[in-house]
Amino acid sequence: AYAVGMLAVGGFIDRDGTRLGYAMVMIFWSFASMAHSAGSSLSSFFMARIALGFGESGVFPASIKAVAEWFPAKERALATGIFNAGTNVGVILAGLSVPWITLHFGWRWTFVIIGSLGFAWLALWLLLYRKPENHPRCSKTELDYILGDAPQPVEKIKWLKLLPYRQTWAYACGKFLTDPIWWFYLFWVPDFLERQHGVHLAQLGLPIVVIYLISDVGSVAGGWFSSSLMQKGASVNAGRKIAMLVCAIGIVPIVFAYRVSGLWQAVLLIGLAAAGHQGFSANLYTLTSDMFPKRAVASVVGIGGMAGAVGGMLIAKIVGYVLQWTGSYMIPFFIAGSAYLLALALIHVLAPRMEPAGIV
Repeated sequence: AYAVGMLAVGGFIDRDGTRLGYAMVMIFWSFASMAHSAGSSLSSFFMARIALGFGESGVFPASIKAVAEWFPAKERALATGIFNAGTNVGVILAGLSVPWITLHFGWRWTFVIIGSLGFAWLALWLLLYRKPENHPRCSKTELDYILGDAPQPVEKIKWLKLLPYRQTWAYACGKFLTDPIWWFYLFWVPDFLERQHGVHLAQLGLPIVVIYLISDVGSVAGGWFSSSLMQKGASVNAGRKIAMLVCAIGIVPIVFAYRVSGLWQAVLLIGLAAAGHQGFSANLYTLTSDMFPKRAVASVVGIGGMAGAVGGMLIAKIVGYVLQWTGSYMIPFFIAGSAYLLALALIHVLAPRMEPAGIV
């Protein structure tokens, strides 16, 4: 549902605008979250999960499009890195608050409360968000600065028309190869820490929080680095790719994570790799607004998001089979350490100068 939703919702947001599109996504997601509380059977709970995944699929397309609307190219990666870091803060806060809510109010109320937070966010979004040219507090000087990049076409673009462009496939290949590594960290690191270092479920809290906090630093730093290079005169092509290369190289030591004997050595290696992923991701997301007009950004993000989700499903199967056959995390960590360099190489082959897609 999440993968399919990426395609459908991305096009919807491009067609109807970021403000309305994000609002509809949040309404759908909030109702889907609250619907879990009414579940009385496995099938009803399963349907609620499908709806939740479909609703959640619109978050990143809308967020990246909002960044493209409000920031010039040289500031977008930093803005993306900051909001992307916020997702990890949300995971940490959820991990601390959800058990407490469930313990005191029950699991049904947990879903109701979480869903209601979406409506609270929705009110703020509708109150505060406008496109720069429609915002009452945006001066002409600010508007000229924001819109100082190349003129943008206003025609609506269907996502199918984006498939012939090499730039689309550059972004999609990058997501297909790197998103699964993040899902690997999310789903398999707890098992690795238990197998390798004897960390049981009740003891996972601190190591996982440390990994997320380190990754937040990487998200902001990776976005800041490319923005800093561009402000000093680097081209968009050089700024993005140098930052992504530094992040990709910083991830390589994760290949040794399966060999270290100390818990915190492993946590540090995984944390650094997660930070590298987030910094790489902040710049990868920004490629969409670098190479495509704003009217197509959410659709391109959706195409890449679907590719990443498919890759995530594959990595779950692959890691499971590898562990069944070998009992070792050597191969998964080798894949994690090399995926980003391969992704960057493919991006460079498909978009060597990162020239804008010739959409008219």
